[in-house]
Amino acid sequence: MFKTIKNAWSIPDLRQKMLFTLFIIVVFRFGAAIPVPFLNTDALKGLMTEVGKTGTALSYLDMLSGGAFANATLFAMSVTPYINSSIVIQLLTVAIPALERMAREGEEGRKRLGAITRYVAIVLALIQGTSYYFYLRNSSYQGTPIAEYTHGWQAVFAAFVIIMTFTAGAALMMWLGEQVNQFGIGNGISILLFAGIVARMPHTIQTLGTFWQAASQDPTSFGKYYFLVPMFAVLFLVIVWVIVFMYDAERRIPVQYAKRVVGRKMYGGQSSHIPIKIGMSGVMPIIFASSILVIPSTIQLFMGDRVATGFWRSFFDAFSSTGWLYSFLYFLLIILFAYFYMTIQYNPIEMANNLRQSNGTIPGIRPGKSTSDYIARVLSKVTFIGSLFLAFIALMPIIFGATTGMSNLSVGGTSILILVGVALETVKQMESQMMMRHYKGFLD
Repeated sequence: MFKTIKNAWSIPDLRQKMLFTLFIIVVFRFGAAIPVPFLNTDALKGLMTEVGKTGTALSYLDMLSGGAFANATLFAMSVTPYINSSIVIQLLTVAIPALERMAREGEEGRKRLGAITRYVAIVLALIQGTSYYFYLRNSSYQGTPIAEYTHGWQAVFAAFVIIMTFTAGAALMMWLGEQVNQFGIGNGISILLFAGIVARMPHTIQTLGTFWQAASQDPTSFGKYYFLVPMFAVLFLVIVWVIVFMYDAERRIPVQYAKRVVGRKMYGGQSSHIPIKIGMSGVMPIIFASSILVIPSTIQLFMGDRVATGFWRSFFDAFSSTGWLYSFLYFLLIILFAYFYMTIQYNPIEMANNLRQSNGTIPGIRPGKSTSDYIARVLSKVTFIGSLFLAFIALMPIIFGATTGMSNLSVGGTSILILVGVALETVKQMESQMMMRHYKGFLD
């Protein structure tokens, strides 16, 4: 990977794209440090430090924004409104015929879908920013209110400014991502997510240092963190290796094309294959599953002291990020959403029809329904293996934190998948662009 980056840097055109991408990342980090007005930042930091230990949706958003959400900065909403909008439009494309026809209209249809996605993202950012403001307005830390104005016309003006700032920040991040797509290297939204997660790494290293110091200061720990801290580093490297290995793994369905004579020439007769990625769904099943499972803990956050005892206490403890029920449901939902995402991405009947129209057959399989059934069985097996891989990546940090007590490291399976996936995709894009520039063609 480093050799690829070095070779890309030596090409002036690619070097300019890499510098532009770096500039966008710097702008993003500056925006993530500019606080929104009319909020008590010291009290907010104290409040979000406590919230970050509960595993709610707010801590999940803070992880994706690189700490900007906890500090209520310009880019507090990060790219989550755009991601949610993309997921919603993608699902609706399957359910609504008008959107499905639009997706099949080529480049023009994709542009129209992109515009719809951006408009929906602005609406979601407005809703999300409004919810975040009212949460901050009704919250306090050790008796100190988070919002500076809560009554009168000043509170109305402050609410308008804060909500519009959050919404404008989300819109600006969408624009920055599109600029990376047009003038930079890699996928813009993914690059911004990558930068936000990397920005949380110093906090993770600081937390590991705290555990290391606790081993020498706390005699009751018997120095267990001297073993657990290096074990966490090794586990992190193992997960990265597994992701890299599974990222390129694929199941190849062999295809044989029949020979046909056109005039005096013979066409076809060659063998090929249909590649099916093991990790075809990427990080989406984990995002879907975690988005559903953080709902109980988020409700608990808004209910406050009313859930301190009784049935609701036991209920919310079972759905906490360290509870056994949370891990079990997390495992099941990842598998279910992996199959759901597979049904969106692949249509075995359409694939079988395309093979028949191009005079292609799978050796040993009759064309038509037999081919579609065979492809469906292969997709089901590959999806099951891929879902188990995703469940392993998602649950391993949770199990490690629950068994060792090191549960506040802010590095989960989602963040590791995003880091490794974006890095591999960006390097592949660099390699393809370098290959395109060095290919001489048949006339040279």
